[in-house]
Amino acid sequence: MDGSEQEPGDSGLAWDDERDFAEVDRGFIARLEPGVVRAPDGRVVWDADAYGFLDEACPPTAHPSLWRQSRLVARQGLYEVVPGIYQVRGLDLSNITFVEGERGVVVIDPLISSEVAAAALALYRGHRGEQPVTAVIYTHSHVDHFGGVRGVVDPADVAAGRVPVIAPAGFLEHAASENVFTGTAMARRAGYMYGAALPKGPDGQIGCGLGQTTSTGSVGLIAPTLDIGRTGQEEIVDGVRMVFQLTPGTEAPAEMNFHFPDLKVLCVAENACHTLHNVLTLRGALVRDPSAWARYLTETILLFADETDVVFASHHWPAWGRDRAIGFLEEQRDAYAYLHDQSVRLINTGYTGAEIAEELDFPPALARAWHVRGYYGSLSHNTKAVYQRYMGWFDGNPAHLWQHPPVEAARRYVEFMGGADAVVARARTSYETGDLRWVAEVLGHVLFAEPGHAQARALQAEAFDRLGQGAECGPWRNFYLMGAAELRGGVLGTPTRTAPDILAALTAEQIFRSMAVRLNGPRAAGAGRLLLRWEFSDTAEVWSLLLSNGALTPMRGDAPRGEKPAVVLRLARTTLNAVLGGATSFADEIAGGGVEFDGDAQALVTFGSLLDAPDPDFAIVTP
Repeated sequence: MDGSEQEPGDSGLAWDDERDFAEVDRGFIARLEPGVVRAPDGRVVWDADAYGFLDEACPPTAHPSLWRQSRLVARQGLYEVVPGIYQVRGLDLSNITFVEGERGVVVIDPLISSEVAAAALALYRGHRGEQPVTAVIYTHSHVDHFGGVRGVVDPADVAAGRVPVIAPAGFLEHAASENVFTGTAMARRAGYMYGAALPKGPDGQIGCGLGQTTSTGSVGLIAPTLDIGRTGQEEIVDGVRMVFQLTPGTEAPAEMNFHFPDLKVLCVAENACHTLHNVLTLRGALVRDPSAWARYLTETILLFADETDVVFASHHWPAWGRDRAIGFLEEQRDAYAYLHDQSVRLINTGYTGAEIAEELDFPPALARAWHVRGYYGSLSHNTKAVYQRYMGWFDGNPAHLWQHPPVEAARRYVEFMGGADAVVARARTSYETGDLRWVAEVLGHVLFAEPGHAQARALQAEAFDRLGQGAECGPWRNFYLMGAAELRGGVLGTPTRTAPDILAALTAEQIFRSMAVRLNGPRAAGAGRLLLRWEFSDTAEVWSLLLSNGALTPMRGDAPRGEKPAVVLRLARTTLNAVLGGATSFADEIAGGGVEFDGDAQALVTFGSLLDAPDPDFAIVTP
């Protein structure tokens, strides 16, 4: 897409259909005034008021369809879904939902940060009364649906059994582990995807399709106390009856929908929102299965449609009326089925992922449906993800089997094309004719061959600006604009880091596996064989870590064949959490008695020296 592809008529969309604008405001009670949430130190962690510019007409610096979506998603405040169910929307990437029970209120999906979750709860209580939180439900294992839990409930009340925390089976494992092994890279790319560091405005960040952006407050996690283990499981919580449907491997590895039969209301978590979602999120993740996603939505319809008058989700606004709600679910289902099945059909005729992305469009009825537009997950990058899921990185062409890495390839391309100055001159001609995709490609080679080439940096930033401003997909816009910003001003950094609560939720095995992927293999291979024994006093666990041939192998219990460890460490698991979270160090804990060890101190030093520290600010648009 380039800047010439932003006219509303190009998409055949129903611009005169105003139902979304009526429905997004339905049930409105009150806004948060002002729409700014701060951390205890005064730092702004959410600013809904910064999006006031969206009330103006769409400028030429934005795709009209994305502008429309952002206008809808930026609406913030407390809304009634039906009597007894309320949502606060627009105070984070996701929604928080309040279901009134006999003694208090059940909270569904408490946002990313405790500060915004607390603000949302205060807004609810200001209009519905000071009701206590009687339960928390996590619909799935992504941080925007659990991270703010400490803002709505005291962990002591959960530990004492006064407030149950309900989640789908497998939630804790996936919530803790998804962003650990490649967490640094995912967080860096999430900075591009959500554009939280970009200035808000017609020329900058206008939203990401799923929500406006991510809050930047304190992230926490309280472990579930009740797992939902099967479809059809029924629970009555604070007098509220719910029937659950497990949907693992759809939008998240652990996810669930649930029905309120007494209210005829269905919660579909993040399995059906007012946008096409991601089969492979641009921040990075395992590739999802859109075929399974579609099958689960079919099961949802079969299980609950006849007794459902309203559907709501963990993002965006509800669908009211049985016909409207079921039509919404069916179109969502058909979109995931179509993109999967047609991608596979084209794979079997020899198309590559990039070719499928250029070839495939939704049929007219789906293409006109606002809620399956590619505001968050584009059809283009989703079809490439289907190709990746089945076929991997290699497209079968031997010319692509052993290509040079980016910098070496770039140097050769630039030399073949007559040098950096000549490439930039030709790229400017392409820029002036509107071939922005080609400009971005060739200047990418120049910047990897000569990162300091000022004219290439400036022209690439201009091309990224125009590509971003012409994008209907929010994350595409943010990626392009972040690339332009970093070409002009240097690395903007990573807005978020792994939270202590998430580290604490990792199993010992997950922690040791995360050490294994930080191990510098070439250096470790030269260190020979090394065995460390870890004894955790608070969990009564014993683990052996074997370093051999540059690989780290965690084993529960004693090492095989009675091999004597070089070092035995005795500590609490909570101490290890504090070390990994940066609150302390092994040296300080050894000196203070928090860690005791027997054996060769130098072996422990050697082991520590072999673990690389990830770089959260690595370059993306330059080498």
